[in-house]
Amino acid sequence: MRVPLSAWRFAVCVTLGVRGWSSGTGATGMAKSKFEYVREFETDDTCLRNCWVVVRLDGRNFHSKFMTHVVSQFASSYVFYWKEFFPDQPILYPPGFDGRVVLYPSNQNLKDYLSWRQADCHINNLYNTVFWSLVQKGGLSPSQAQERLKGTVAADKNEILFTEFNINYNKEPLVYRKGSILVWQKVDDVSKKRIKLPHESEEREIEVSRTRNETVILHCDVIGDEFWQDHPL
Repeated sequence: MRVPLSAWRFAVCVTLGVRGWSSGTGATGMAKSKFEYVREFETDDTCLRNCWVVVRLDGRNFHSKFMTHVVSQFASSYVFYWKEFFPDQPILYPPGFDGRVVLYPSNQNLKDYLSWRQADCHINNLYNTVFWSLVQKGGLSPSQAQERLKGTVAADKNEILFTEFNINYNKEPLVYRKGSILVWQKVDDVSKKRIKLPHESEEREIEVSRTRNETVILHCDVIGDEFWQDHPL
C-alpha cells in the first residue's frame, strides 16, 4: 500500500461502479458517514512533502498534471487486461477516467478516507442490488424502482431483498459489499541456479532465495482495527 515516490508517501485508491448503476440519484450520492469529512482535503493546493498522496480515479473525463501518468497507466491497463478477466464480453467503447490528487496529512486521515470509500461502496451496492432486483425480478420499470426506493434506509432495503426476493444481503459476496483492496505483501522466491566455484571442476546446483513485494487483492473490512493490525502503515 505504501510506495516511495521521491520524498512523498504514495497510495492509489481506485473507485469504480459496483454491479452497474441505476438512472436514479439514490446510488450516485456519496455515503453519509462520519468519515465524509475527508472530502474537505480535496483542494487544489500544491503537494506537500511528508504527506500521504492519494490519486483517486473515476470514470469521467478530467485531466490534471500530477496524476496524468497514473490515469494514463490505469486506462491502458484497463483495456490491455480486459480479455483476461472478461474473455466472453468484448469491450464496447473506449473507457475514460478522471483523477484527482488529494493530500491527507496523517495516517488517521488516510484510514478515514479508505473507510469512507468502503462505506460508500456498501451503500451504493445495497441500493443497486435492490434496484435491479425490483427491475429484473420484480417487473418494475427503472423509474418505478427509483420511486419505490425513495426515502428508504438500509433496513428498508434489506427487508425488500429478504421478503420479496429471498436475498440475505449479508451473505452476498464480499467483493460487492466490501470492494477490493490492493496491498503489497512480501513473498519469498526460491529458485535454483547452477554455478561453478573457482576451486571446483564441475558446476553445482544451489537454491537462491530473494524477497519481493507482490500485489494481493483482498475483499475485507478496512473500517475496523483488524485490517490495520495486519497491514500497518
